[in-house]
This record gives sequence, structure tokens and C-alpha cells, in this order.
Amino acid sequence: MEEKKFDFNSLIGFVLLGAIMLWWMYTNQPTPEELEAEKNKQTEQVQEETISSSFEKSENNTQTVLQGTDSISLANAKSQLGDFAYSATVADSETILENDVLKLVISNKGGQIKEALIKNFVTYDSLPLYMIEKQNASFNINFGTSGNRILNTKDLLFEPKLTTNGENQVLSMRLKVSNDKYLEYRYEMTPSEYMVNFNVRSQGLSSTLNSAQQITLDWNLKGFRHEKSIRYENQQTEMYYEKESEDIDYLSVGGEDDADETDVNWVAFKQHFFSSILISEKAFETARLDSKTLTQDEEIDTVFTKEFHLKAPLALEGGELNYDMKWYIGPNDYQILKKYDRNLKEVVNLGWGIFGYINRLVFVPVFNLLQGFIGNYGLIIILLTIIVRIIMSPLVYKSYLSSAKMKVLKPEMEEINTRLPGKENAMKRQQETMAVQSKAGVSPLAGCIPALLQMPVFFALFRFFPSNIDLRQKGFLWADDLSAYDSVFELPFTIPMYGSHISLFPILASIAIFFYMRMSQSQQMGMQQPTQEGMPDMQKMMKMMMYFSPVMMLVFFNMYASSLSLYYFVSNLLTITIMLVIKNYIIDEDKIHAKIQENKKKPKKESKFKKRLNDAMKQAQDQQAKQKKNK
Repeated sequence: MEEKKFDFNSLIGFVLLGAIMLWWMYTNQPTPEELEAEKNKQTEQVQEETISSSFEKSENNTQTVLQGTDSISLANAKSQLGDFAYSATVADSETILENDVLKLVISNKGGQIKEALIKNFVTYDSLPLYMIEKQNASFNINFGTSGNRILNTKDLLFEPKLTTNGENQVLSMRLKVSNDKYLEYRYEMTPSEYMVNFNVRSQGLSSTLNSAQQITLDWNLKGFRHEKSIRYENQQTEMYYEKESEDIDYLSVGGEDDADETDVNWVAFKQHFFSSILISEKAFETARLDSKTLTQDEEIDTVFTKEFHLKAPLALEGGELNYDMKWYIGPNDYQILKKYDRNLKEVVNLGWGIFGYINRLVFVPVFNLLQGFIGNYGLIIILLTIIVRIIMSPLVYKSYLSSAKMKVLKPEMEEINTRLPGKENAMKRQQETMAVQSKAGVSPLAGCIPALLQMPVFFALFRFFPSNIDLRQKGFLWADDLSAYDSVFELPFTIPMYGSHISLFPILASIAIFFYMRMSQSQQMGMQQPTQEGMPDMQKMMKMMMYFSPVMMLVFFNMYASSLSLYYFVSNLLTITIMLVIKNYIIDEDKIHAKIQENKKKPKKESKFKKRLNDAMKQAQDQQAKQKKNK
């Protein structure tokens, strides 16, 4: 066999070929710019595949993402979402913000509150008290993009980031175009507070948002039933709002109502004892407000009571959104709402005008004082009633004293009516009656004025007890909830306007009112002048009132708060007691008669007003006589 020898020329050839290949690879490698472009291309390809998979749900690979009925195919998903296509890569999950009074579940979808649980309170049937749950509420911003797309935030997925700011929990929800371009909802929860800071702002979207297209905030909520009586809860459930002038207004309680307002600072979806309030530091330039009663039928075991809706355009500043807002989701507690200094306390309906002032300046402080050292709320109501009756007792005395004086003068009044009978003497009869009363120092109005002065207190308390959340689910005797009716017997049928149950406190209050009116009537009858010709029979009218008022109390208060019926029951019992004490131990009719006779002897200076009145009556009497003579 021939021996192989080393071929030096072949080696040189291989080396030269290797060198040529290395030189070629070096001179043809991609530039940094080309590498970055290839990387971006690969990223976009991966993102498109992710977007495609996120929409893949049905056999034809379609899913509805935007508001409406059109489905988005795989091929059109990115074109439909445009710059906000990144939203489809975000997982549909939830984040919890929680303190010791409030728990919020924030959904990535829409970046909105999915659940709102008010702790330390339960519903009438002892269930957790949710203001938002099971899609009964929606918060959405509708906007247009530069690509002529119309998007709704409630349909898009926000990217969450939970951090802390001292003791506060901060949740940033971002609807991204890129890392430095996004629409953000920012929630900040403070320990032990029902108020949550809420900011809506955009960054780097001035060229993405279509400024020619109106950006609209839509907030709607169906109010859950929380209380025992649907009808009574609906009477206390309404939409409140404050204008920039700090004027408070509200929509009608019953049925449907709406309003178009300008410069609105806050809007409250107020239920009987709990509210969801959206507050904006920058007033909404315009706002469309709607409310609708869903049901008032006590026989229907309904989930919802009323539906509320707010629609308000949002303004851009330098092409960006920037709104500092707050959410209040909590109880309608006057003391809690008062501390926020935003007029939110007006959500608690303590009455308008003088009635509201009486409640805020008198009954709220007195109730809070009693609450500080008495734990039983039924006893607090009774003690508050005693205080009110003691303060009002001088007015009761004045009214009773006037009635007693008129009773003493009754024989003289009857003599005048007998001496001057008929219509033709009506003017003269009235003139002489007034003269006798004037000489005796008696005024018929003296008995009316004390009664009128008590009316503001009556109406103030009519608002105070139903609005007082401290009475909610607090029991007394057979009533398990002083803020609701006290049912002692359930009827197998429904009586119109009355209901399907029997409440005991309204029955007791009606009985007390009946005896009070009977005592008042007997006193009034003793001083009542005989019925004059052409005048209504006052005795019959008073007798009708004696029966009408208790029946009204019995029927209408059967559905009202038992605290209110308890107050009227105790109040009328105390009034009857005070009247009996005045009649039997304070008023002496013989002394009153002697005093009247003494007053008659004294010269009475006639006032200018009374002189003019007497002159007018005399002229009318002379005119009447002339007409009679001519006939």
C-alpha cells in the first residue's frame, strides 16, 4: 500500500477558506438598529398571538369586547382596540382594598368597584350589607380615540398595582397604551374611613384621545333592599346633589324623575340609611340625573328598590383628563357626614327650614348626650319625650288657661247671641262679642298661639326619628327595630294603605290621641259659642276630628318607624297628665271669673288698630242697615 504523505498546500487552502468565511460573516452581521427592529417585530408577533388567544372563546373564535352587539374576530381584534390593544393582554382579576369599616373589591375589567361591603351593619334579614354586588352598579367613561374608535372603560382591562402610602392603601388601575401612556383610576383608602380618594387622570394621551368626541362619565346603581318595609324605605330613598353654589337639591321620591343641572359638585345615591356619594373637586359642568322607583309592593320579595343614574361630560385640560374625586360609601350618620365639611350632612333629611334647625340645634345634641350614658334606645326616646313635654308645658298651660277664661265668659256670649239673632245682626253681634272679650282681657287667639308654637316641634321630630341611624335594629319591648314597624301579628291578607301586619305602638298612640282630643274637646265645648246662623257646626267638626285623627294615626303609622309611634304615644300620655294636673290643681275657675270681673271695671285703652277695626265694622253695620231700609 502506498504511504500517504502530509499535503501542506491543502492545509493552506483550508486556512484561507476559513479566513474568508470569518471575514464574510463579520462584514455581513446586522447593525444594532436592525437587531432592535427584529426584536420589536418578534414582540409584536407575540403580542398579536396573546391578543388572539385572549379573545378566543367560541368555535368561530369571536368575543364581544366593545359595547354593542358586534363581535370582534381574531383578525380585527387589534384594529378594533387600536392603541389600547394592550388591554387584552391583562388578566381579568380583582384587587381588595379593606379597612375595619369598609371592604372594596376592584375589578381589572373597567377598573371599577365590583363589590362594596359596609362592615358592622347587616340587612333587615341579618345578611352582610352590600352597596355594590352582583353587577348592580356600573362606572364607565365613554371616549373617542384619534383612530375614530369609541371605547368604554367598563369593557376594557386595567392593569393593577397595589402599594401603600403610610397607613393608606393605594391602588393604581391603568388602562395602558404603553408604559408612559395610560388612563389611570387611583384609589386610596384610609384606615377607619368610609371616604375613599379617587382620581381619574390620563398621561400622554393628548394625541390618542379625540378632543372632538365628548368624553362622558356614566355611573348607575340599583339600590339593594336593606330594610324591613319596602314602601317606607322607598319614602326615604332619593337622589341628592349639590351645585357649585352649595345649594342642595334632590329628585322626587316617588315614581320617576330626572333633571339636567349645571356645576354639580357631588351626587348622592341616597338610600334610607346608607349612601353611595361621588364627590368631584372640580364641578361637573353639566349633569343628567335620573331616578326610578322599581317597586313599592310589600308583597313582592324584591332585591332592588330604586335605580339611579348620573351622566356627566368630562372636560380635557391640555388634552388630558384630570379629576380629583372621592367616593363615600357608608351610613347616613349625621355626625360622620358632618366632619367631611362638604355639605354631605344634608343627605340626612332632618327637615327643611325651621324644622331642620330645631333638629340640628336641639334634638341631635340632646339625643347624643342621652346616648352617652343610656344604652337602651327606647328609654332614650321616652326621656327625650319627657324633656320636650316639660319644656312645652307652659304653652299647654297658656292654652288651657285661655280655654278656661272663654268658658267663664260663655254665659255672656250666649246672652249676646240671644239678644241679637239672625244674619242681619251678625256684624253687631260680633262687635259686641269682641267688646266683652276686650273688657275681660280675653283673646280667642291666646288658645291658638300656644298650639301653633308646638307644631314645629311636632314636625321636626317627625323627621328626626326616621332619619336617625342610631335607632336602626335597636329593640325595645316587643319592637325588634325602632327604625321599622313593630309587627305583633301577621295578617293572611293585605289591607290597602294599612299593610299585611298589625303594629302595636300605632294602636297605643291612636288610643292616647283619642283620649287627648276628647279632653280637649270637652274643654273647648265648655267655651264654645252657640252655632251662629250660616256658620258650620263647630261641635260636629270637632267630633269628626276626634275620631279622624286617631284613625289616620292607626292607618298610616302602621308602616312607619316604631320609634315615631312610641314618641307620640308617650307624648300624648304626658300631655293628658299635664292637662289633668292643670285642671285639678292649678286652674281655679272662680278666681278666673273674679279676675275677669275686675278687668271689666278697669278702663281699657283702645289700640289704633282695634279702633280702626271697630270703625270699619260700624260702617259696615250702618251700610247693612241702609240697604235693609231701602229694600
